[in-house]
Amino acid sequence: MSDRLDVAIRAIRGVFTLDVAWTAGDGVSVLFGPSGSGKTLTLQCLAGLMRPEAGRIAVDGRVLFDAARGIHVPPQLRRVGYVFQGYALFPHLSVRANVAFGLRDHARADRDRRTSEAIERLGLRGLEDRHPRELSGGQRQRVALARALAIEPALVLLDEPLSALDLPLRRALRDELQTILADWRVPTVLVTHDFAEAYQLGDRVLVYEEGRVRQSALRGDLLRRPASESVARILGFRNVLRGVIREVTADHVRLEWRGQILEARNSGDTFLGVSAGAPVSFFVRPEDPRLLRKDGPPPNPAHHANILKGRVVREADLGVTRSLLLRLDESGPPAQGDYDLEIEVPQFVYEVLNLDEDQHWEFSIHRGSIHFLPS
Repeated sequence: MSDRLDVAIRAIRGVFTLDVAWTAGDGVSVLFGPSGSGKTLTLQCLAGLMRPEAGRIAVDGRVLFDAARGIHVPPQLRRVGYVFQGYALFPHLSVRANVAFGLRDHARADRDRRTSEAIERLGLRGLEDRHPRELSGGQRQRVALARALAIEPALVLLDEPLSALDLPLRRALRDELQTILADWRVPTVLVTHDFAEAYQLGDRVLVYEEGRVRQSALRGDLLRRPASESVARILGFRNVLRGVIREVTADHVRLEWRGQILEARNSGDTFLGVSAGAPVSFFVRPEDPRLLRKDGPPPNPAHHANILKGRVVREADLGVTRSLLLRLDESGPPAQGDYDLEIEVPQFVYEVLNLDEDQHWEFSIHRGSIHFLPS
């Protein structure tokens, strides 16, 4: 399938302005970001439920909206399947009637064929005469998907499809939803503010903030190369830090952070034209720093670069790991609340090192664990 979705819209609702432009191809495009960033408003514009003030929307060359040309295709003519948050099933209708609802204007034979096919492919056979109140959460989700897919849509829109479910069921249905979307192969736009959901289900992720797209990237690229400090924070990165460049060579970058000099690898052209004294943002994943055993040999600089000292000021038991919030020795005001750096260690490491009894530690941050963010 070669369907392409082109979106360039400006919509104003009260004091909020949505102004986005992006393109997506086959697969699942995820709109990710905090509540109130314009994700659901985008879906409503795509579905024709809201009319933007300006812009253009087209699916595989078919124009659904064009403000300049006065085109606004009504929702019922767009061939867009919409799965609402909470599913919005009709409680008085059976599963069969819910699935067939969008096919009311079709000939009886065609309506029955499409309804039966959707029920069969979504694993709802045997439930046709039940009502939503008689279904589990997973079954209700599949009915909502079957209703959206029965119209053989050119585009499917999913608005927080898992948000109403408890965590264990949410994880199970995320796997199921991934399989269903891959099986139907319909271009899909999914809204979520759960990054695990966005990463598993999305082929491309668009990061929304305050009515704008801050970054659009393949999911793997997004994690490796967030476009800015703002995007890193929206994605939930911990240890998003700021320092000052002290030296740049072809191989390494030295920066000052919290009164310490750190050395990092220089890769790519991030620091072309950057001189000493320039501010820099970077992140360190909590699982990357290494605590140094006090009863072991002296640290080898070849394996333990950037050796720092600090004390644990707070910790949290995360089950199989422990989160340790460290305050550097003699570092001035803390970088993040009452701490400078978060380190996550496996539970067995926590127990072996007796971290519940000793709060003061040396730790190392490898050169390759320092990831720079664009200015």
